[in-house]
Parts: sequence; structure tokens; C-alpha cells
Amino acid sequence: MSRNDALRAARLRVGWRSADAAADALTAHGQQLLDDRHFAVSARTWRRWEGPRPGWPSEDTALVLHDALGRWPEDLGFTTPPGWIRPEHHEETTVQTTQLLAVTAPALVAGPLSPQQVDPQLVDYFQSQLEGHYRADMLLGPHDLIGTLGPQYQLIDKLTRSATGETRRGLLRVGAAYAALVGWLYQDAGDLSAAAFWRGITQEIAFRARDPHLIGYAMVNSAQVRTDLGDGAGVVDLCEAALDDARVVPKIRVMAMQQQAHGASLLRDRAAVDRLIDNADRILPQVNDDLPWGNACRRTPGYLEVQRATCYGRLGLGAEASSLWEQVLAAVPATARRDRGVYMARHATAAAAARQPEQAVHIAREVVDIAVETRSARMRRELVTLERAMRPWHDAPVGRDLAEALAPITEGT
Repeated sequence: MSRNDALRAARLRVGWRSADAAADALTAHGQQLLDDRHFAVSARTWRRWEGPRPGWPSEDTALVLHDALGRWPEDLGFTTPPGWIRPEHHEETTVQTTQLLAVTAPALVAGPLSPQQVDPQLVDYFQSQLEGHYRADMLLGPHDLIGTLGPQYQLIDKLTRSATGETRRGLLRVGAAYAALVGWLYQDAGDLSAAAFWRGITQEIAFRARDPHLIGYAMVNSAQVRTDLGDGAGVVDLCEAALDDARVVPKIRVMAMQQQAHGASLLRDRAAVDRLIDNADRILPQVNDDLPWGNACRRTPGYLEVQRATCYGRLGLGAEASSLWEQVLAAVPATARRDRGVYMARHATAAAAARQPEQAVHIAREVVDIAVETRSARMRRELVTLERAMRPWHDAPVGRDLAEALAPITEGT
């Protein structure tokens, strides 16, 4: 590549016709955004950015570029340094800070409450609601459920403070499952700070319940957030800790092994990926507990092959990942809109890595419709990954076809 076409395209999109004009406009934008009259970007710097070796901007400049162009530096052709994690409070998501405070507040209710009688049947009531919430998540996506589950968790927490004995332990267990689901919804919505908060609540309640299975489940949940943060070593640490307890049921072992495989893929260790998923596959037939949470390994068609295909895609094994995604998607029902959209976006990226750009664009068109409908930030991130994988065809007709297909996602960001 003789120039950074991604940055050049973004510059032209906002009407900056030259490097000099771009430098002046970004300087003015940055001084206003950062309230720093000393912030400046020279035309020479901008020309270097549009060259074949753009380097990496400072943190402040990265924020200004994102605010001005709607893209983080890694999406503008810059060379991503090891350990870069984009600031999540600037994530492109419709979840706002006020909504975050409204939903996390129930987990932080302070002060004593008036004691009340707590019927043990309430534990069964809340557990029976969980399966419906899991199904609704698959059909609706995160935003419509976040506001519903927060108040339910608040009620569970309130009842837990008055309950005693096995009723109290039962409410703690179901409360942990609700907190984990809220954490997942925020993770799917792209707000990893809120997701980590709720995963922490899950761990706290699991320890209070003294339930080894729930403690293992909570650690796997935290490992999921670490995966999205790109922290392979952190993922492995948490999953190994979950597997250290020999008492945990097979379901937790399967979940921990497959999540550890994601950590291994972040560490570029394909052998470990295959070993962990193969081991999980041998244990999967033993999953027969009646725990109300963590049932994705039984409910999701081709659960372990989904994980293997995702890891292969992360490792750059395009042809192998694409072949797996074709098998997986043949079994995923059309009603599982959000999951199907995420899988298809990963399939498209695998197709691009396998030098099949036309197939990638064909798949992407359907994914965009699902992403707009569900507002899943996870799906949008997968489409950004696809956009990067398609850069070799940026100036080709197929590259322009992709830009047209992604327009409903990229315009206005």
C-alpha cells in the first residue's frame, strides 16, 4: 500500500479537500474539544498519516480524530500498537451515561430496609422468568431489556436482605444469574465499563452464596469481558481459576474451556485452541444439570464450533473459519436474529481473509439489516473488523460495493 486510503477517504467524506485543510480543521476541532489552545496538527503530520507508514497518534489526538471523523485510529489505517484499548466511554453505542446510572443504581441501594416476610416460592418465580429473558435477548437485542431487568434485580436484592436460610441462598443464586444477564446485555450493547461492573456484582453474590458452580460461572462471565478487551492472559487466568475447582459441574467446565480457547486465540496459540475445544466437546454430553443459568452450551446450535470458528477467524485462518461458519449457520434458526447476525459478520470477515471479497459483501448486506434492527454494538464491531479486512479492495468495485452496503451503519457515526 502506497498510502493510507482509509484516512484519505474519511478526510474527503467530511469535505477536507487537502492535507493542509485537514490539519487546520483538526487543529480547530481539537482545541475546542480538549479546551486546549496549544493542540495542533501540522499539514506535514497529516501527510505522513496518509502515507504508507502512518504510525500512531497520541491519546488526545486519537480522541479528536474519533470525534471529528467518527472512527478510531485503527479504523483509519493507523498502525495499532500492542495493548491499545479504545476508550469505551466513547464507544459508538446508544447506551448513554444517564441510562447506565439508572440501571446500576439498584445494585447500590444504600441503607437498611424494613424487614418483610419472604415466601420461598419467590425463588422459583424469579428462576422461571430467566428462560423467558434469555429468549427475549436472542430476539430483541440488549437495549429493550436493560431497563426491564434492573428493577427486577432491585427487587431480588431487597428480598434477599430479609430472607433467611435456604430461601436467602436461593435468592442470592438467582440474583447472581440476573446480574450476569444484565452484564451480558451491556457487553452486547458495547459498554464494557457497565458490563464489568455487573460482572463484579455477579462474582460478589456468587461468593456470598458459597456456590462453587456459580463462582465458576461468574469467573467465566468476567473472562468474556476480558476477551472483548483483548486481554488474552486475563482470560486464561480467570478460566484456569474456574477449572481449578474439581466440584464444578460439567457445564461450567465446558464454558470455561471454550472461553479459555478465546484467550488462547488472542495469544496466537492455535494448538491450545483446538485442544481446549476438543476437550470441551468430550465433556458436553455430560451436561445434564438443572441450573437455570449458563445453558447456552445446550441451547445454541453448534455451540463449540461457533467458538472454534470465532477463534480461527481471530487467528487469521480465513478458509478454515469460513468453512466452519457455513456449517454453523446452516443450523442456526432465523429467529435467533442477533446471534445469526454476529456469526454472519464473522463469516464475512473470514471470507475476506480467504480472498473471497464478493462473498464477503454478499453476506454483509444481510448483516447490516440485522445490525440496524437489533442495535447490537457487538455486531457493529464485527462489521468494522470486516471493513478492515476488506482494505486490499478499497479502490476496487467490490470495495465500493461494501461501502454502499455498510452505509446505514457508518453514516452519521
